[in-house]
Amino acid sequence: MNRILNDRSLEEMALEGGERILDVGSGLGHFARRMRRAAGPAGRVVGIERSEAQRLAACRLAAEEHDEDGVDFRAGDALAPPLADDEWGTFDVAHTRFLLEHVPDPGAVVRPMVRAVRPGGRVVLQDEDHSIFRMSPSLPGLEAVWEAYYRSYERAGNDPYVGRRLVTLLHEAGAMPRRCTWIFFGGCAGMEVFPLLLENLRVILRGAKETIVREGGITEEAFERAMRDYAVWGARPDAAWWFALAYAEGTRPEA
Repeated sequence: MNRILNDRSLEEMALEGGERILDVGSGLGHFARRMRRAAGPAGRVVGIERSEAQRLAACRLAAEEHDEDGVDFRAGDALAPPLADDEWGTFDVAHTRFLLEHVPDPGAVVRPMVRAVRPGGRVVLQDEDHSIFRMSPSLPGLEAVWEAYYRSYERAGNDPYVGRRLVTLLHEAGAMPRRCTWIFFGGCAGMEVFPLLLENLRVILRGAKETIVREGGITEEAFERAMRDYAVWGARPDAAWWFALAYAEGTRPEA
């Protein structure tokens, strides 16, 4: 799944080579390293990750794959990136993906990203609007489980629809919005990627089962029935779902 999304994200970013990149919420570092490779030998990436376990895993994976050059994984918070005084305002690109949906104030993440790039530098935001997910043929039980899942974000004070707000977030943070688009993240029976998509959603929902049952108005019996129906649905020759990752970018105004 990382490979699929990373390929499509890099196509949209269209790095030209030599960029200095800030990756906010770099996680296990897969995309940070892909961006560094896309930026070429002169490219540099600073990845910021709050979870020390994920940061250490990112360092380990980079070492195991002999892919450490040009990548600096730092422990820190997206709200206050650990950058030296002389690093602010020097990055060509600041990027984040799948982070804004998990913070109560997404603008507090975007503002330092704008500050981190040089005048004319790009700020790239990628995140989800969970409400756009569609299945065909419709599977009401599973769709109810999905809605209960993403509404748990709201109860935690976060925004499961933040994807539709990316351009506004750029504007409010002082960037000049330049473009927005979708990165398709769906598929249907007959596509090589479809089994991976099916399994990815199954893992997500299974992992959130306790929250869905406790807070989403879904009984455990209804949850399990929906998952059984989903397994049958996934084997249909006409099964398809439609989902996409929202993508927006803007630039820091020239001085």
